[in-house]
Amino acid sequence: MINCETEVYSTVATAIRSQFSGVFVAGEAVAAPSSFPAVTLVEDDNSTYQRSLDSSGQENHAQVMYSCNVYSNKSAGKKSECKAILAVIDAEMFGMGFLRVGSSPMEVPNANASIYRMVARYRGVISSDLRVYRK
Repeated sequence: MINCETEVYSTVATAIRSQFSGVFVAGEAVAAPSSFPAVTLVEDDNSTYQRSLDSSGQENHAQVMYSCNVYSNKSAGKKSECKAILAVIDAEMFGMGFLRVGSSPMEVPNANASIYRMVARYRGVISSDLRVYRK
């Protein structure tokens, strides 16, 4: 299995933390963030990219998908804060070669309406030397 999760998470988390002081960032799903603003970046899928398989049986590329959740509980401007954080994430993911395949506001399950949440998904095909190709 081609594993790029640590590299992707580290790149994005570093960029977010450098621009948003005190932001909570996690590489796994979190039911209730301990502080706000909060970001989760999770690898949702990592599957063999069949078009590049050869007779050696080696996996040459993998198709990966990441989901990013951004949360804010500001009394005013929570939507703007989520969008500003998502813009940083977008720039980093695009810079690595990923393609955003969706972005939308979402309700926070079992939470009060004071928390705003945006979700974005990114997809790419990654080689064994961790080069990302938009597909």
